[in-house]
Amino acid sequence: MNAVAHPDARPEIHRPGVEAVLVSTWSVGTPERQRAAVEAVRKAWESREWPDPRLLGYTVYCGTDGDTLLQYAQWATHEAYDDFVHTRRDDRDAEIDAAVPGIERVEPHRYAPPYRTAVLNEESAGAVPGLVAAVEVEFDGPDAGRQRAWVDSVFTALAQDEGSQRIPGAIGAQFHLSADGTRALDLAEWESEQAHTAWLMSLATSPVGEAWAAVANHPGIAGSRVRKFTPALSLNAGV
Repeated sequence: MNAVAHPDARPEIHRPGVEAVLVSTWSVGTPERQRAAVEAVRKAWESREWPDPRLLGYTVYCGTDGDTLLQYAQWATHEAYDDFVHTRRDDRDAEIDAAVPGIERVEPHRYAPPYRTAVLNEESAGAVPGLVAAVEVEFDGPDAGRQRAWVDSVFTALAQDEGSQRIPGAIGAQFHLSADGTRALDLAEWESEQAHTAWLMSLATSPVGEAWAAVANHPGIAGSRVRKFTPALSLNAGV
């Protein structure tokens, strides 16, 4: 079976059988190299057999910074990924590196499938996003209970916001917890970058309620960042 690209370039977030999600970043330098790298990935994957039946989906997002690519790989288990890396990797990366030399790859973070999913606008639920805001939170040590508590605090804040199910331009959000207990990742889907920017501006000019202050000041947060991406390529095994 060869790889088949999804028409809307997004993963099936709640794909059955996924127990492990590997999220990593490539730095490629320029928008032109971003486009070239995505095309090199497409060619390298579509011209070969699907590498491992335990890999259930592979998605690439393009950073709006003109430099980064976010890799989102869905595996049956973390052990399956480890086995593949150590024993079964093929020459795909070599072909991609030949097309776009000098790619800097960051070791992937290991996550479970989404712990919780939010619908941020009932009218646009399920729509294809024009922007994905990746919100990454790092804690000062491993604590699975604290990970869950932080995500739960976001949902408490959303529930207390009047009209939280009708945020203009928002679609939904998927909250992942890292396997080592130290990180949380929210992939928030928006109709466009403009809609996301407008929402951030509205937050900046509105009073911060107690619930959102509790999210921002949650115990043990060591750092956080938001990076913005657009869907580029999503692949799974053909039938």
